[in-house]
Amino acid sequence: MKKLLIIHTGGTIAMSEDPETGAVKPNPANPLHNVLKAVDDIELMAEDFLNVPSPHMTPAHMVHLAKRIDKRVMEEKIDGVVVTHGTDTLEETAYMLDLILETEIPVVVTGAMRSSNELGSDGPYNLYSSIRAAASSEARNKGVLVVLNDEIHTAKNVTKTHTSNIATFQSPQYGPIGIVSKRGIHFHHHPVTAPRFVVPSVQKKVLLLKAAAGMEAELIEAICSTPLDGLIIEAFGQGNLPPATIDAFKSLIDRGVPIVLVSRCFNGVVQDVYGYEGGGRQLKELGMIFTNGLNGQKARLKLMVALEKTSDRERLQEIFNQ
Repeated sequence: MKKLLIIHTGGTIAMSEDPETGAVKPNPANPLHNVLKAVDDIELMAEDFLNVPSPHMTPAHMVHLAKRIDKRVMEEKIDGVVVTHGTDTLEETAYMLDLILETEIPVVVTGAMRSSNELGSDGPYNLYSSIRAAASSEARNKGVLVVLNDEIHTAKNVTKTHTSNIATFQSPQYGPIGIVSKRGIHFHHHPVTAPRFVVPSVQKKVLLLKAAAGMEAELIEAICSTPLDGLIIEAFGQGNLPPATIDAFKSLIDRGVPIVLVSRCFNGVVQDVYGYEGGGRQLKELGMIFTNGLNGQKARLKLMVALEKTSDRERLQEIFNQ
């Protein structure tokens, strides 16, 4: 019989709706413990690690969670791990775990769009599906997985696409790598796994900006006056920015601040194609770092982790090419 660890961190999946006010709030006792009683062919251990809404999650929480998972896996004979989490920052926690976890056993992150006492609550089923996925031998060596709504996604590609629909988690451009059915866990793709980073903590301050038409240079100049270790820019299209901002960005690069470029589009990658002022070719020549399809929030976490290892621009570009 396989042994799985369930780690709860809070979120809608562990909340209830107040019948009088309609407000969804955390419960003192986790209602998901009742779901675990219904699983009789897998040995389950549960730990209430946190009980917070996912907007309260921080990179420090994520690193602490990763170290807790690695510690318990090392000390106990565990075959898989399921993490329950709020959906607002679920993709970020899953990706941070994918970057820094040392264990190779299946780790699955799941959540819910409807609280535990709402009609059609999806939490219990998502948890049950995630337990089955984490217990699957096929889930090994695929990195951290995200399971909701009968679909299995990679932490790198999955993102929340709808504010309230239960089918909110999608992997634009790539799709899920597997499905959950009544008969079993079925993988139809094998993801390319990237190197992991062993870091004691993440201390670097990395900001995230989104480009907009007519973006003012004053905004960038204001950022230049604040202490920061890195900057992520969600640029237009294939990686282009308003020309008025270029001098301010250049001054940051001259200060040694790494600037990582992603696209505000959710499909495609940034490339040094356009040769006009503010175009990707100029940005590449200035020394901006181009990513390989990450969204802004995940690129921020990756830069925070990477900066714990190196500040060399060429090495950072190699890391973001992976």
